[in-house]
Amino acid sequence: MRFLLAAACAAGLLFSVSSAQAVGCLSGAVAGGVAGHYAHHHGVIGAMAGCAYGHHLHKEQQRKRAEQEKEKNHAAQ
Repeated sequence: MRFLLAAACAAGLLFSVSSAQAVGCLSGAVAGGVAGHYAHHHGVIGAMAGCAYGHHLHKEQQRKRAEQEKEKNHAAQ
């Protein structure tokens, strides 16, 4: 029963996230799910938290890359 619930939650997460957001979410969800599983069998909660953190981290990396590109273009002119 738990496996079915976890699979339904994972499918819901995968289908509710757009492709731009999926990069950070999927990698974070995998890491969080594994960590949560080993922390007293809270894999689904870990996957949800990992998805949120992975999405946040991916957005931060995109912002930093955009700033670096902007500085690079500004210095070239």
